[in-house]
Amino acid sequence: MQKFDSLLATLLYFGTLVPAVIALVMAATSREDAFRAADKQTKPFWLILLGITVLVDMFLGMLFLQIAGLIATIVFFVDVRPALRQVSGGGPKRRGGSSSDGPYGPYNGGR
Repeated sequence: MQKFDSLLATLLYFGTLVPAVIALVMAATSREDAFRAADKQTKPFWLILLGITVLVDMFLGMLFLQIAGLIATIVFFVDVRPALRQVSGGGPKRRGGSSSDGPYGPYNGGR
């Protein structure tokens, strides 16, 4: 049972640390003006928040702060990163057509 607890603790450690480091690198390599154009918080805000998350995950190990940092990391990946990609032109590539095109061709409203 002790091996399982140790394995679980290790998985939780890396499961919170690795995504936080990846999010921090993504935030650091994104353009400053993309944050403003996407109408998200500023780049320094996300760098500080994700940097604190990485430090807490690495050194403090306080569960409440780790959970708060995990939530911040998830918000970055789910909300901020897609908005930055869309503003920066890194979104899904369109093959032409209008905005009413569906996956099988143009949507014509049932006509």
